[in-house]
Amino acid sequence: MWLKALHLIFMVTWFAGLFYLPRLFVYHAMSEDEISNTRFKIMERKLFFGIMTPGMIVTFFFGLWMLQDYAWAMYKSMGWLHVKLTLLLLMLVYHYFCYRWLMDFKHDRNLRSHVFYRWMNEVPVLFLVAIIILAVVKPF
Repeated sequence: MWLKALHLIFMVTWFAGLFYLPRLFVYHAMSEDEISNTRFKIMERKLFFGIMTPGMIVTFFFGLWMLQDYAWAMYKSMGWLHVKLTLLLLMLVYHYFCYRWLMDFKHDRNLRSHVFYRWMNEVPVLFLVAIIILAVVKPF
C-alpha cells in the first residue's frame, strides 16, 4: 500500500503541472510586454523541470514497481491495465508536447493563440478521469 500511496502522491504532483502549465501558456500567449514574457518563461521552466518532470519520473518509478507485483498470468487478463498503460503512453506524448511548447515560448517562436492552449488545458482532465475510473472501477 505504501507503493500505491507514493505512486498517487507523485501522480497528483505530475497532474498539477499538467493542469497548470497550459494555463500559463494561455496567459503567456496573451502577454504583450517584455516583463510578463520574461516572468512567464521563468514560471514555465520551473514548473516543467522542477515539478512536472520529476513528478512524472517518480510516478512511473513507483508504477513500474507496483506492476512487478502482478504475475504475468494475471497481467494478461487485466484489460483495464492495458488501457491504463496505453493512456499513460499518450500522456508521455502530451508531456513531450508541453516541452515543445515551452521551448517555443523560451525562444520567442510561439505561433499559437491563447485559444489553442485553452483547449490543450482540457486534455489532462480527460486522461485523469479515464485513468482514475480504470484504476478504481477496473471495468474489464
